Amino acid sequence: MRKIIVILGMCGSGKSVFSEYVAPKYNLKKIYFGEVTFDKLKEENLEVNSENERMMREKLRRDGGMGVYATLNIPKIKDALKTSDVLVESLYSWDELKILKETFDNITTISIVVDKHIRYDRLTKRDYRPLTIDEATLRDLTETENIKKCEPIANSDYYILNNGTIKDFYRKCDEVLNEIYK
Repeated sequence: MRKIIVILGMCGSGKSVFSEYVAPKYNLKKIYFGEVTFDKLKEENLEVNSENERMMREKLRRDGGMGVYATLNIPKIKDALKTSDVLVESLYSWDELKILKETFDNITTISIVVDKHIRYDRLTKRDYRPLTIDEATLRDLTETENIKKCEPIANSDYYILNNGTIKDFYRKCDEVLNEIYK
């Protein structure tokens, strides 16, 4: 049976870095839940920025429910599972995880955790979609209060602490993936 590995974490924890490292190394097809937001922004000719992203995420959830990202991505996951194991990046809500678990039997969750001050510092310095500390704080509050992002993180099968160097992080990623694939 093919595997679905779901990567979780707060904004700036290293989910994308994990995906970029792990997906090609372990031959995983990556499904990025956030792509739905970007596709909808493009459809509406809106600029990609933190304000528009937040507005679109809230609109999608208001219109489609808290599990809308899972619902919209299930066909992509099913299609990908025909040829490879799948890596789901950026699942946010408890409802999304429940929907995936109701649909698939083969889910493993990994949470990446980082001390908040390190995460915020990294967010201000990242090349793609950097956030100010105020934007990161607002996003954290929105995600923890409104979409129950902490529940899937708290209930993960594995955890990776990402406070150190990129080399340390990659080593920890390999340790977890080797455990999953043993």
